[in-house]
Amino acid sequence: MEFMVLSGLGGIGFVLVGVAVNVIYLRSGLPLPTSGKGLEAATDSYEKVADALKKPSVLVPVTWLCLTLFAAGLLSVLWDGSADQRAWALVGFAGVLLQNATFACVEALRFGMATAARHGHGSMAGLWGMSNVLFGFNQAFLAMALLGFTAAGVGGGLVPLWQACLGYLSAALLLVASLAAPYNVEGGNRLGPAGLIGWLGWITWIVAYSLSLLLR
Repeated sequence: MEFMVLSGLGGIGFVLVGVAVNVIYLRSGLPLPTSGKGLEAATDSYEKVADALKKPSVLVPVTWLCLTLFAAGLLSVLWDGSADQRAWALVGFAGVLLQNATFACVEALRFGMATAARHGHGSMAGLWGMSNVLFGFNQAFLAMALLGFTAAGVGGGLVPLWQACLGYLSAALLLVASLAAPYNVEGGNRLGPAGLIGWLGWITWIVAYSLSLLLR
């Protein structure tokens, strides 16, 4: 299989698996950092869903692999352009790598909170606060990926106007939402709608770019 095909399938796979895992989390009652739950409600929820976290989390590393394959394919395609195009592509690739690393920490923190909730609650406050802020800051890395790969794709003629507008708008919304991350430490959800709209734009943008890779 050619790598561009693998890369395109990786982008679509990332979206499908990521959405499926989040749906399972929500149905199980997992209090996501964007849920607006306070510490007490979050502690009760984590105590109840501790065992239910394990099965869907088995699939989470697949999303990181898929997203990296997608980003590597984009970087390869865009690397043959101008110096500006290569620089923007590197910004996008860096955003993807940083989001993978950050979300690995967010995912691990969920198990830390589940353990704390079941064993005395002593560390729950710090872990919950850290998870909320880290989740918020991660939106800045999504914005970097969108901005870098959109700008590079526009320069290389790979991104149509509608996708460019979607990429830039989603990047702006995610970056603005990330600025409120320190104020979400207690479980609040300031600028949450902006982040949600930006995230929906992000996954739509990935599917569109993935199809471009598959049709090359």
